[in-house]
Amino acid sequence: MKVMEFVVKEMPSHYFGTEKQEYISKKLEALDDKAIQVLRMFYEHILKRMRELDASDIDVGSFGTRGEIWFRVHGSKMPQKDLPPLPSPYCDVLIQSLVMPKQRTTLLERRSLDFSYHVEENGERFRYRGTAYFDLDAVGMNMRAITANIRPYANYNFHPNITNIVNLKHTKEGLILVTGITGSGKSTTLDAIIDANNNSVDAHIIIIGAPIEYVHSPNRSVVRHREVGRDVLSFKDGTVQALRQDPDIVIIGEMRDPETIMSALEITDSGHKVFSTLHTSSAVESLDRIVGEVPPEEQERVRNRLADVLKLVVSQKLVPTLDKKRTLAKEVLIVTPSVRAAIKNGNTGEIYQMITEGSALGMTTMEQDLYRLYRSSVISIDEAINYANNKKRIRQLINKKVN
Repeated sequence: MKVMEFVVKEMPSHYFGTEKQEYISKKLEALDDKAIQVLRMFYEHILKRMRELDASDIDVGSFGTRGEIWFRVHGSKMPQKDLPPLPSPYCDVLIQSLVMPKQRTTLLERRSLDFSYHVEENGERFRYRGTAYFDLDAVGMNMRAITANIRPYANYNFHPNITNIVNLKHTKEGLILVTGITGSGKSTTLDAIIDANNNSVDAHIIIIGAPIEYVHSPNRSVVRHREVGRDVLSFKDGTVQALRQDPDIVIIGEMRDPETIMSALEITDSGHKVFSTLHTSSAVESLDRIVGEVPPEEQERVRNRLADVLKLVVSQKLVPTLDKKRTLAKEVLIVTPSVRAAIKNGNTGEIYQMITEGSALGMTTMEQDLYRLYRSSVISIDEAINYANNKKRIRQLINKKVN
């Protein structure tokens, strides 16, 4: 706290917004490494407490936290009364101390910064994904713990058809999407798929992330990690550059803008296997989102290209369980000839029924999977309904059982 107080004590009272953050940045640059290390050790003590509670996220800084430290534990976000308060602008100092000078410049220019952070303790390395951003003239931050161990692919219990699609050994090209809201485990699923390929095929895997989360040790494959903002300027640049790097598999952390979407379709068109994520809650919504992201005059062409290259969409949610933990519920769409025709013709509304009837192939709707979890006494009826995309359909499935 003394270092934070030293940085802010002479700050002019009329400074606010960017001026205030620039002042803090300059003060931090003038500090010696020992002072910066003191700040980081203080924060790493908080991260240790986070690990002890098995928390997935930490939120600090700005008006919205009331000067408290918040953890998300098993889905619920709560202030930690046993940890010291961190009022602004002390938290502004702490957050800026966690990143390098160039990253501070990016934060000041863009008002937001995605970054990675790691801690080594007793021979173990713990990695975190951070997002710092401006909030009412202060800086707030969310930091998410990255799972230290990859969840084994076998634990997902995917149908053999799904395994054949995601594994380079069986399917050499095509676009595979993993979708879901923030915190739904998309990155964990992608890492499991990467690991399965890394351990089973002789190939070159390029991962473009913002930031890079889990670092894969090369096994049977060469694995490259390119962090946006550190190793490459953007997802689009990383995707375009990957074409010249002799890849077999390209992982695009997120298709977040039209340029990245078009680049992903182009690299898939060229015969590569591409995995990416979208912030959507269903397979059909994912298709509509991709087409809707491009200008109207481009939509028919994108729709046709998407139909030709798309192989699989897995849309997932983490649902609270009866034992106060969380479990994975997923919707799975395989692009069959019928699905491909529906995409090309703009009839995506027909695809939900195709998923419903495609269980023999390995397809399932979110409602069918929630119903399975409910019948297995893993989740409650209320959670099954709350997390369903189609409330009418989940109620029909539940009432069918009751009757």
